[in-house]
Amino acid sequence: MNTLQQRYQTEIREALKKSLGLSNMLEAPRLQKVTINARLSSKKDPKGMEVLEQTLRRISGQKPVITRAKKSIAGFKVRENMAVGIMVTMRGKRAWDFVEKLVHVTFPRVRDFRGINPSTVDSHGNLNVGFREHTAFPEISSDEIESLHGLQITVTTTAKNQKEGMALFEALGFPFKK
Repeated sequence: MNTLQQRYQTEIREALKKSLGLSNMLEAPRLQKVTINARLSSKKDPKGMEVLEQTLRRISGQKPVITRAKKSIAGFKVRENMAVGIMVTMRGKRAWDFVEKLVHVTFPRVRDFRGINPSTVDSHGNLNVGFREHTAFPEISSDEIESLHGLQITVTTTAKNQKEGMALFEALGFPFKK
């Protein structure tokens, strides 16, 4: 078990229970899953999909899934069942490991980082963060980069509202703007 997960179970959960006025330990918000999404920039470039897949495989430690278009949209030159992006969903130990790496390693490596905007936590207590460049992750070396692409990371929690979600993320160490 990693250190963030242990800290959550021993300290953070009890503190959240007291600060939110919950009656049961199991009511305290907890991490449910982490999803990483990336989209294909060019639909006609077959190598782009391989680059995205390798990047997400390195960052997450598991095989990504290709997302496909549900219907055709002529204005965007997208046809039904065309590959439009790629995603990875992590749960359990991998999700906790990823959140720890995100907070302690990745955010400090982001260029011109001044904190996460509190509005990125939605009304259900989930966090959505976008990265313009995937180079902030330690698994990506700058020598091997062929093209830059962005990523979207969604941290899903069991929080019932934004207040509970913010309390959980602040307790886990996410750097929010003041």
